[in-house]
Amino acid sequence: MAGVSPTDLQKALSGAEYPADTEQLKKVARDNRAPKEITERIDHLGKKKFQNPAEVSKAVFENE
Repeated sequence: MAGVSPTDLQKALSGAEYPADTEQLKKVARDNRAPKEITERIDHLGKKKFQNPAEVSKAVFENE
C-alpha cells in the first residue's frame, strides 16, 4: 500500500466504534473522505470483525 501509512489509515477510521466489520469500517472511511486506496484495501480484508484499530492496521499492512 505504497504512499499510505498506518497513521493515514487511523485518520481514515477516526470515529469508528469497535468491534466493527469491514462494511462498517468502509462506511467510516468514506464518511471521513479517505483516499480510494484505503477503502479498497479495507474491502479486500473480507468479511471479518475487528476488535480494535490495531487489528485493522495489522490486517491491512501485514503483506508489506
